[in-house]
Amino acid sequence: MNWIIFWLIIYLILIIYFTVKHVKVGNLENYLVNNRKTRTFPLVATTLATFVGGGTSMGLMAMGYESGFAAVGIGIAYVIGFFILSKFAGQMNSMGRDKKIYSFPQFLNNKYVAGSTDGYSKFFSSLMTGINIFIFFFLLAAQFVGMASLLEFAFEIGYLPAVIISSIIVIIYTAFAGMAGVIITDLIQFIIITLMIIFIFIPGIWIDTEHLTRLNELPKDMLNGTAEGIAFLIALPLFLSHSVLIRMDIWQRILAAKDERTAKRVSIFSGLGMLPFYIIFPLVGMTLKVVLGPDIDSKDVAYLFLDRHSTPIILGFAVVGLLAALMSSGDSFLNVISISAIKDFAGRKKTKTEIPPKKLHKNIRIISIFFGLTALVMALILPKIVDLMVVGIASIVIFVPVTFLALIKKDVLHYKKQALYSLLTGFIINLMFFIWGTLAPDQMNNKSSFIPAFITASLVLIFGVIIKNRKLKKEKTLLVS
Repeated sequence: MNWIIFWLIIYLILIIYFTVKHVKVGNLENYLVNNRKTRTFPLVATTLATFVGGGTSMGLMAMGYESGFAAVGIGIAYVIGFFILSKFAGQMNSMGRDKKIYSFPQFLNNKYVAGSTDGYSKFFSSLMTGINIFIFFFLLAAQFVGMASLLEFAFEIGYLPAVIISSIIVIIYTAFAGMAGVIITDLIQFIIITLMIIFIFIPGIWIDTEHLTRLNELPKDMLNGTAEGIAFLIALPLFLSHSVLIRMDIWQRILAAKDERTAKRVSIFSGLGMLPFYIIFPLVGMTLKVVLGPDIDSKDVAYLFLDRHSTPIILGFAVVGLLAALMSSGDSFLNVISISAIKDFAGRKKTKTEIPPKKLHKNIRIISIFFGLTALVMALILPKIVDLMVVGIASIVIFVPVTFLALIKKDVLHYKKQALYSLLTGFIINLMFFIWGTLAPDQMNNKSSFIPAFITASLVLIFGVIIKNRKLKKEKTLLVS
């Protein structure tokens, strides 16, 4: 425990130093998008830190323990997704700069609401922002569960006090630091997680599996990636890959880039950089399945592996490193949903006067505390890190159809009702199948709830647009005649 406290003090000193030096609390543009001047390396580091650090890394280890190489499919889907993102990243960055856009929901509001105050526009704005926030609660809660698991082992305390301490740390830091602080913590934790990969995880996997030969002892479906079902494996590259394009945390980073070229490079480098992590982390879980058997709690995989392959000083460093990773992902998720709630729910109440920056900043801090406490409740109700992670990263695919339409077509205001129906039906279907899979796992895999949701949202929008176009064409013909 002494070494954990030592490294924890070192980490806190670094965080406090860099936060005080670089975070300008009164500067709203800095708080929201780091003044839109961020260069390639810090953006790639903060993107990778969000996608491979924190709850994701521990979730992938846990999923590797439960499902084997099925977890790698998520990484492959993300690589494809980042290359899709690179086609639109420059457009997203310049649009954000020109129209003062700070988040993904604000982009959709700009496209589908555009100052309109009718009932559909208000409902669309509230629904779209609310669904985004709801989904990110799962990801935020996953960070709290991961942090609590580490604190349980490190300080020999119960899950309840551990998860409460975790949430308080993330809430306080996020409310103070904003996006600039998120980038700082992400840079630090990305360096730490990379060192852990090189010096602990890879050597540990190699030794425990006897040069990977013992992996053959695992069930066949864990090795061929079908442990979660064929449909899940096929759906990942087909559907999940597009979710990169509509993740609020990715939009915030693209909007923070200093120019279009930087935004595009960040997309490509991030996609290429994340795949090794998405292979190694599941291998950690698979390794423990081989050496410790099937009877451990999957959320404890990370600590148990570190404990096997670390001296006390290295174990302390590694535990604090994972805590830092979880904190950086947690403050990132809490930051984006807080900004979205304050900036984007304004779409349901259009006024000509903007909220003063000081009041806006204060409101974001207040909502950060409220949302953090809400995610804490979720972590207490559903303490399964794999379910929280997978549902969080997969459910956002329901936004893909309306986002693609908004990016490839200039005037989409005509289709605001169709976009509303698409989001609403996709969300309802996703929720129904997730609840079904949770209550009756033998009948439905709750991790696959995004598949029928994506298909439904796509079909509703496609047929809605076709019908609307026919109606517009008919109206145009009548006007001409």
